[in-house]
Amino acid sequence: MDKIILGTAIAFFITFTAIPIIIQVANMKKLFDVPDERKIHILPVPSLGGLGMFAGFILALLLAIPFAEAPEFQYFAAAALVIFFLGLKDDILILTPLKKFIGQLAAAFLVIQKGNIVLYSMHGFMGVYVIPEMLGLAFSYLTVVVIVNSFNLIDGVDGLAASLGLFTSLSFGTFFYLIGDIEYAVLSYCMSGSIVAFLIFNYAPARIFMGDTGSLLIGLVNAILVIRFINSAAAPSGVFPIGTSPAVGFAILIVPLFDTLRVFAIRMLRRRSPFSPDRNHIHHLLMDHGCSHARITYLCLGLNVTIALIVFLLKDSWNTTGLILTQIMVMLLITGYLWFNRKKKPLLYKIDTKINVIDDAASGMIEP
Repeated sequence: MDKIILGTAIAFFITFTAIPIIIQVANMKKLFDVPDERKIHILPVPSLGGLGMFAGFILALLLAIPFAEAPEFQYFAAAALVIFFLGLKDDILILTPLKKFIGQLAAAFLVIQKGNIVLYSMHGFMGVYVIPEMLGLAFSYLTVVVIVNSFNLIDGVDGLAASLGLFTSLSFGTFFYLIGDIEYAVLSYCMSGSIVAFLIFNYAPARIFMGDTGSLLIGLVNAILVIRFINSAAAPSGVFPIGTSPAVGFAILIVPLFDTLRVFAIRMLRRRSPFSPDRNHIHHLLMDHGCSHARITYLCLGLNVTIALIVFLLKDSWNTTGLILTQIMVMLLITGYLWFNRKKKPLLYKIDTKINVIDDAASGMIEP
């Protein structure tokens, strides 16, 4: 418990201290996310909040976890460093999707091959249990890359990605604490501490954006946590066994993960590159219905928490396949309703003095 408190406190304090300095330097050096014809925010806003998040997270992790006791964490730290430089360069100098993808694969390699964060089983999803080693590795790479980008692409509204990241990190951290997996609990709470400090400056009207540096980091940490959660919770001899752990893990990440998979599917069905930009994300649909940024954040967070709680309550009475397919159907119904009832003219420029509208893609990997 001491490690958790120490890591959380350090992460919060360093991030909270660093962000005002970053805002000041960004204002002096004109390091802004500047509005243009493709963006829907009006005033230039610094987008280097992820720098402060990374500083708080990595220093807290290094101080709270002795690598001699948990050697895989040195590779997690190295992967976070790769993601940090990747995101930082893209926040300052726009990178191509291919370069970002290669960088994310490098981070995934460190996590999977060196940190042994690998999916070995489907745990009954569609009747599949143990999967071949190569298929497990391929699915692990896909999982890491998709989750990393899911937080990157959901970051389109003040406070949204950070709020969802806080919920997911706290959820996984609580589970690891309950089963005595303290190192992974520390990892979760270090991320949570940094996010809480960042949110103080990011809720509407945002004084700073996290940029790719922050959103990619949240995605990487949650990719590690969900794979570890699925493997740990599914063990029948564990302290707190959850036989349907893939369904519960999917539910904890449901809003960012489903939204990314849905948007990719729509683009490919339209014979477009999945990397091409559009306005089909769930926060865009809600914005087209006249919702403010604060309301969008609360609605998405509330939806994510509700689905996660219901799935958790049903974890012992339903099977993995039924829970996952039901979640998909519920999300399809919700997003389908929003899509077919959206206004013909999206409210891209609806502004009041309390709302700071930001980039429709929030400097996502695919939508520059």
